[in-house]
Amino acid sequence: MAKLTIDDLKKIKEKAKRRTELREGGDYRAKVTVHMGTCGIAAGARKIMNAFMDELEQSKSSDILLTNSGCAGLCSREPMATVELSGQAPIKYIDLTEQKTKEIFQKHVIGGNVVKKYALGKGSEKTDA
Repeated sequence: MAKLTIDDLKKIKEKAKRRTELREGGDYRAKVTVHMGTCGIAAGARKIMNAFMDELEQSKSSDILLTNSGCAGLCSREPMATVELSGQAPIKYIDLTEQKTKEIFQKHVIGGNVVKKYALGKGSEKTDA
């Protein structure tokens, strides 16, 4: 195996820095949460997170926050993600694949159109009680 050069290490550092910035965000118009509880990870949530990260990086958008959370409570429907656009109710997507993830990113996150065929529901599971 070839040894890493200083330039190789700098490239790796820059890529890691860009990906961290994509996940930490600041002001954003969209938030994508990948559910990464044990069940989600076992079902492939890491691939879904990586697919969203790749799409976000390619889009060069700086107003989209990509984050993760624990289990959403529907283990049998993992991997799952929630998309929240500013001023709109969150949409929970289920049974995700990398291809579905790319379609959701382009159509919903970028285009603003819910991809109903992959959506479980609209709204938040939070209560005001």
